[in-house]
Amino acid sequence: MRLLSLLDYEKEQELAQLESSAPIKKLNEAAMAGDVPALLGLLETDPSLLDRSNPLHVSALLGHSSFVHELLTLNPKLAGETNRRGSLPLHVAAAKGHLEIVKKLLKVHPDACLVWDVDGRTPLHLAAIKGRIQVVTELVRVAPESARVLTKGGESALHLCLRHNRVEALKVLVECIGSDDGFLNWKDCDGNSVLHIAVEKKQLEIVKYFLYNTKIDANAQNAKGFTPIDVLTKGKRDVRDLEINKLLLLDLRSSKVHESPPFVDGGDTIEAVPMEVPNILRKMAGPKQPVKKHTDWLGRKRSALMVVASLIATVAFQGTLSPPGGFWQDDFTADPAHNGTEKSHKVGMAVMATTLPKAYGQFMIFNTLAFLSSLSIILLLVSGLPMKRRRWMWTLMVTMWIAITALTCTYFISWIHMTPEDNTGVLFSVTRVSVILWLCIMGIVFLGNVFRMGKWLLRKYGYIKEEEQQQQPSDEVYLEDEENDDL
Repeated sequence: MRLLSLLDYEKEQELAQLESSAPIKKLNEAAMAGDVPALLGLLETDPSLLDRSNPLHVSALLGHSSFVHELLTLNPKLAGETNRRGSLPLHVAAAKGHLEIVKKLLKVHPDACLVWDVDGRTPLHLAAIKGRIQVVTELVRVAPESARVLTKGGESALHLCLRHNRVEALKVLVECIGSDDGFLNWKDCDGNSVLHIAVEKKQLEIVKYFLYNTKIDANAQNAKGFTPIDVLTKGKRDVRDLEINKLLLLDLRSSKVHESPPFVDGGDTIEAVPMEVPNILRKMAGPKQPVKKHTDWLGRKRSALMVVASLIATVAFQGTLSPPGGFWQDDFTADPAHNGTEKSHKVGMAVMATTLPKAYGQFMIFNTLAFLSSLSIILLLVSGLPMKRRRWMWTLMVTMWIAITALTCTYFISWIHMTPEDNTGVLFSVTRVSVILWLCIMGIVFLGNVFRMGKWLLRKYGYIKEEEQQQQPSDEVYLEDEENDDL
């Protein structure tokens, strides 16, 4: 009998759980759909339903503003309850960027701005990570002290904005905190200030914003003893490094002007008067000042020259091994008594050398010239001779002209003597036009380089003045390096 009564009791408990879970399931479905009439109907049937379940997290997550309003009207205490992750409804709404719901929750529970979740983050931290600018503004307006709350890892909301590249949210926080507030120099667990992180991530816009609009310490050290300039030097190289370094140096110089030591004269100390010059120094680093970047003038062309020279050498070498007409495959000795037109030859001799000795001589001369010129270019490129850049390039260019011209002559000689006599009319026309075009191109290139060399010589010996470089529309001016080439 006791066993039967125990079984009946367990069945009654299961039925009670099923009966209680069914309304909760319907309540969650209404929250997911944002169905306010369904909510009111469930509460008429079971007025204590909201005491057993909190659908506010679900409705805040999905952005059902009217449903959230109704829940807060019926039971305002729901705004202070956490879910399994320790998150309040405000955490969820702030992360999703539902501004209207955030406003409703703050009216009921304004202290929720200062509550951590399981990960040690406040609603403001989550909004900063997600870049919810309007939510960040509203949270700081209602609870300004929330901007100074740190995560469990010791990071401020400013650090989180930087790590997730939320520039606009960062600016909103700085305006709320104040540009001259010492909280801007707060350091995380690694001792890094927000300026350290901005420099490490190469965020040029944020670095400019901090240095121009705040009083952040540009000489602060992290846990390793590195200043922002040290972080920049030891990090990966980037095209923005030059401008970031210049900005940091200018800020350090301007801060030294404010912190000038007193003058000492005959034992009397005279206090130095601070000078209002930092703004002038900062304007020097503005967008109007071009950033000069040195480029390797020869290095940009060296690879191309090496490839072209290698191809010409390959073609010329192959032309020697496979001349027009090929090679004789047998031995033949001519009979002088018959006065035949055929000449003696041996296996492996070039057919063209026997039948057209003059043309073969021209072919081999130009082919050898192209081969040696291309090899000379390759040798000069790998020799590492300490020559000036422009003279270095002109020498290579002249040698390349010789190689290309010789290879072109080799091509025309082969073409002419391989074409049948009945096609000589068309061959003559095509050859004449091709040669004229080639000579025109070579002449233009030659005259252009002669003009450049003459201008350079006149400038070198003072006959003409140096031309001032015009600033480009962008903030960068690329200069060709004139230093020696270190191969």
